[in-house]
Amino acid sequence: MVVDKKHLEGEHNTTPGCRELLDILNSSQGVEKHLRAEATSLCLQCRNPDAVLAAPVGQDHLGSHLPSMPLNSAAAEEMRENILKERGIEAPRELARGPSSFIPLGEIAQEGGESSLHQLLQALVSAGRVDHVAMVMGLHPQYLSSFWKTQYLLLRMDGPLPYHKRHYIAIMAAARHRCSYLVGLHMGEFLQVGGDPAWLRGLHCAPQKLRNLNEINKLLAHRPWLVTKEHIEALLKPGEDSWSLAELVQALVLLTHYHSLASFVFGCGIKPEEEQDVESGCWAPSPHSDSSPASDDTLGGSGGTDAMQELEVLMERMKVLQENQLEEEGVTQEEMATRFELEKTESLLVPSSDILDPSLQSNIRCFLEDPEFGYKDFTRRGEQAPPTFRAQDYTWEDHGYSLINRLYPEVGQLLDEKFQVVYNLTYNTIAMHCGVDTSMLRRAIWNYVHCVFGIRYDDYDYGEVNQLLERNLKIYIKTVACYPEKTTKQIYTQFWRHFKHSEKVHVNLLLLEARMQAALLYALRAVTRYMT
Repeated sequence: MVVDKKHLEGEHNTTPGCRELLDILNSSQGVEKHLRAEATSLCLQCRNPDAVLAAPVGQDHLGSHLPSMPLNSAAAEEMRENILKERGIEAPRELARGPSSFIPLGEIAQEGGESSLHQLLQALVSAGRVDHVAMVMGLHPQYLSSFWKTQYLLLRMDGPLPYHKRHYIAIMAAARHRCSYLVGLHMGEFLQVGGDPAWLRGLHCAPQKLRNLNEINKLLAHRPWLVTKEHIEALLKPGEDSWSLAELVQALVLLTHYHSLASFVFGCGIKPEEEQDVESGCWAPSPHSDSSPASDDTLGGSGGTDAMQELEVLMERMKVLQENQLEEEGVTQEEMATRFELEKTESLLVPSSDILDPSLQSNIRCFLEDPEFGYKDFTRRGEQAPPTFRAQDYTWEDHGYSLINRLYPEVGQLLDEKFQVVYNLTYNTIAMHCGVDTSMLRRAIWNYVHCVFGIRYDDYDYGEVNQLLERNLKIYIKTVACYPEKTTKQIYTQFWRHFKHSEKVHVNLLLLEARMQAALLYALRAVTRYMT
C-alpha cells in the first residue's frame, strides 16, 4: 500500500511535518509497506495544527506506548503546553525531564537540525509518542531511519518466531546487562501481543525451548568468542524443544540486537519512560547518574584548556596519519600483527567490572541464570587466549550477510544497510572544526570495539587506534561495549570534552553496530561450521 499523498494534502490540509512523513514513508521499500497503513491513519488526524494538538496524549501510534517528545524549539514547546492546558490536558513531565540523564534536553533539540526525518519525528510526536531511544538517535536521522526499519522487521513483520517469543527473547537479552529500561519495555509489549503473563514471573516459568537459549544468550552477551558449532547443534538437535535453523537465526539476531541496544541505553544515559518511572516504582533508571564534580558538563578553569589541547592534538595526529598514508609509508604484516596484540593487551589496562551489583532488582534477576557470568578480557595475563578471529576468514560481506539472507530473508539487507549507514555517517566536522575527513577516526573506533572482542583486520594498522583514541575514550568504549551496566555520567563527560553531544551519540551508534556485528560474526561462523 502507498499512502495517497494527493488525497491527504488536498482534502485534509496536511501539516508540513506530515508531508515529510509521507515523503519518507513513500520513498522506502520492503518493511515500510507495513508502516504506511498505520502512518495513513496518523496523518489523517493531522489535518491542521489544531487537530494535531487535539490528539489525545498517550494515544498509541506505530505500536509505541511511550511518552511524548518535545518539539524542536522552546517557543514551540511553550505554545504546545499552553494549548494543552487550555484543553484541560496535563502535559507529560517528560517534556521537562528529557530522554537522557547525560544530555541536556535543550541540546537534543538544538543539535537535531531541520532534516526531513527530524520533521517526521515532530509529526509523530505531535500526534502520538516516540520513545527515548528514538529521541536521542534522532540526532542522527539517517541512522534512525535505518534502525527503525530493522527493528520493525525483527519485531512486527512475518518471521519464523511468533511475536510474543520475540519480545521474550528481547527481555532475556536485555536482562544479561541489567537493562531495566528494555526489560520493562518488552514486558509490556509481550503482554500486548498475547504473551502468557505467567512467563514474566521468571525464566523458570518460560517454555523449555526458550530456556535452552540461556547458554548462547550468556555467551553472546559477554564472551561471544566462546560460541561453537556444538552450541548450535545442541539447539537444533531433534526433539520436542528443538529449534529450526530459521528460528535460531532470528533468535541470534534478536539477542545480538538487544545486547547492543542495551549498550546504547547505558552509553547515552537513557532515562526510563514515564510509565516505567511512575506506574512501576520498582523500575529503577537503567543509567547510573554520577554527582561527582568530575561529571559536571562545565569546562571551566584549566579543564577547558586541557580539553582544547586534547582536541588540537587529535587534529594534528589525524593530519599526520593521513599524510603518511598518501606517502605510502607501508607497515609490514608482522608489524601490524604485533600492534594488534599490543592494542589487545593494552585494553586490559582499562578497569574491568568483576563485581556483581548487589542491588540487582528481583524483576531482572528472575530472567537470569548464572548472573555472575560476565565479560572476561579476551586475553588475560597468564591465561591461554583463544585464537584471534581473523576478520578476513569470515567476513560479514562475504559470509554472514549471505547466510542470514538465505535463512531469514530481508533482514540481511537491512542489517547491511544499518552497518554501512553508521560506518559511513559523517558531517565532516569535529567539535568546532568543519571540513574534516573523519573516516580515519570512525574506523579506529569500529576496529577498537572489534579488537576488545578479539577480531583482527590484517590490513589495518592498529597503531592508529593508539594515536587517535585517548585513554578516557578507550575506557568509555570498553565499558559501554563490554559491561554497559557500569557506565556512569563521569566517564561520559570525561572523554572528548570539547565535542558536541551529538558527536558522543555518534560514538555510541558506532559502538552499538560494531558490537552487534562482532557478536553476529561469531554466532554465524558457528552456524556455518555446523552446516558444513
